[in-house]
Amino acid sequence: MSHAVEFERVSVAYGDDDAVLRDVTFSIDQGELALVVGRTGSGKSTLLGAINGVVPHFTGGRLEGRVTVSGLDTATHRPRELATVVGVVGQDPLAGFVTDTVEEELAYGMEQLGLPGDTMRRRVEEILDVLGIADLRDRPLRELSGGQQQRVAIGSVLTPHPSVLVLDEPTSALDPTGAEEVLATITRLVHDLGVTVIVAEHRIERVLQYADQVIHLDQGRVTVGSPAEVMVDSTVAPPVIELGRAFGWQPLPLNVRDAKRQARGLHLDARPASSSPNGDVALRATNLSVRYGALTAVDSVDLELQRGSVTALMGRNGSGKSSLLWALQGSGPRSRGAVTVDGLDPHDLPVAQRRGLVGLVPQTPGDLLYLPTVAQECTVSDTEAGVAPGTTRSLLDTLVPAVSDDSHPRDLSEGQRLALVLAIQLATSPQVLLLDEPTRGLDYTAKAALVRQLKRLTTTAVLLSTHDVEFVALVADRVAIMAQGEIVESGPTREVVVSSPAYAPQVAKILGHGYLSVAEATGD
Repeated sequence: MSHAVEFERVSVAYGDDDAVLRDVTFSIDQGELALVVGRTGSGKSTLLGAINGVVPHFTGGRLEGRVTVSGLDTATHRPRELATVVGVVGQDPLAGFVTDTVEEELAYGMEQLGLPGDTMRRRVEEILDVLGIADLRDRPLRELSGGQQQRVAIGSVLTPHPSVLVLDEPTSALDPTGAEEVLATITRLVHDLGVTVIVAEHRIERVLQYADQVIHLDQGRVTVGSPAEVMVDSTVAPPVIELGRAFGWQPLPLNVRDAKRQARGLHLDARPASSSPNGDVALRATNLSVRYGALTAVDSVDLELQRGSVTALMGRNGSGKSSLLWALQGSGPRSRGAVTVDGLDPHDLPVAQRRGLVGLVPQTPGDLLYLPTVAQECTVSDTEAGVAPGTTRSLLDTLVPAVSDDSHPRDLSEGQRLALVLAIQLATSPQVLLLDEPTRGLDYTAKAALVRQLKRLTTTAVLLSTHDVEFVALVADRVAIMAQGEIVESGPTREVVVSSPAYAPQVAKILGHGYLSVAEATGD
């Protein structure tokens, strides 16, 4: 079997910095699904960019060694020439769309390649059927759910019939149901159409069981092998693997079903009922509604956030979570209702005073970064927050270490940018902290650091919107579920998520008895 992708002693470096990839050699066969894993900033995006020639043709830097895709050397073939061989889907599909409707987006790439009209029509119909989105043909792209947008993005790069598909964090912004839809699409492409798929994903628990091989990056070097082999020593691992390591299960289980079989002989005590923090109310929202024209995004929500507590806001894509966060923070629209923090309504305050009262980290944290270096962002943050020099930088190091002071924020990975914005917000010590998808782009180690940081905020109320059920299991005291703009369920985390097939973490599914994390099961 010929290789679809081959790296031969590949090293990549930017400027005078150390090499991001060092002497990397591996191959991916045709029709395989390869999962790329590693710590935040370990070089995953660089590796993916080298596959379609973006590295180094667009990013600059030095690439040594040889990368070939379907026999084409990326050093001598620029990304445009590789477009019919490699399809690339980024982390934010909406940002990559260039047309207005599904059918137009599917045809756009072929139009740029100058394909005949009858060929384009036939391929659009094929992709609509293969991806199960024929009913979306005429829908505006902005009206689709996150999972639907991701499938359209995949379809738009498939119409030129590439043999290799590269996906960067394809499920990071999706609810569990939307993620399963996208993963079902990906596995169908592999098994039914023989497409080679390379996926970089921090939420390894979602993808691991479908992978043929795992490419593990650690300080620029790679380890390649079967999922069970690589996960034995991987620097990043989902709860199912951590549980298997803790109890010495061999072979390591890759999914909940296999882990449940190996857990049959365990004798664990039943977990006690959860106890919720009982601090003072930091934020109170009453009858809060948000409307955009005829659309009601938030519908008569009542909410209280207590100091020293972490509340997770969960629900399907489009259920109103982000609209609720912006309305609580005071910057977003509000059609009706009241929000009070220390007797003040954030909506009525100047921006600087509002930030000290209610901090918000949005889904696209880079929007809040405007200076040319990380060091300058940290220095200005310290000044504006009135804290000691180095405070913001110290907070950043606790979340994601080794981010260079001289780096431009736009050159950071998604997780590094998020960590920088979070450090800037934490420096002000806000009474209420709102986080919109805070684990997007973060590896398990960075998420654990974020958990520790949030648990230290004993006088701050935290509300985080997330689809990351494993993160919720570690950090949240309470969970509120949104649907169609309303909070339909709210209560202690253990009571809300354990009984839910969509929101239960892996450990709860495997062990039962209300266990939420590996640490609870092992007593650590």
